[in-house]
Amino acid sequence: MWELTKSFRFEAAHALPGTTRGGASEEIHGHSFRAEVTVRGAPDPATGMLLDLGVLERSLADVQKLLDHKMLNNVERLGAPTLENLSRFIWERLQSVGRITRVSVHRDSCNESCSYFGPQ
Repeated sequence: MWELTKSFRFEAAHALPGTTRGGASEEIHGHSFRAEVTVRGAPDPATGMLLDLGVLERSLADVQKLLDHKMLNNVERLGAPTLENLSRFIWERLQSVGRITRVSVHRDSCNESCSYFGPQ
């Protein structure tokens, strides 16, 4: 069994009212995000690849366009712009790519990340 991980970055703004962090979170502010998508399986005997990285890159670029330089509070079907919802949102848009086992979203400057492993 193999796992293949590809990442992409995006810059985005959000506001998170009602957290214990108070005013700083409630005001519009931005972050640099890094998302990692992991697929699992066995390589195709003919190609030697678990997944054609070109296919994965095109799908990641489509998701990146939805998030990069956006106000996350306004992204349709995201919900509250938390790390949890971002990782689920990305997962849902990439289901057709392959057997996704994990989507992680990182805010490296805050030393924070969240991983989503799919619906229960």
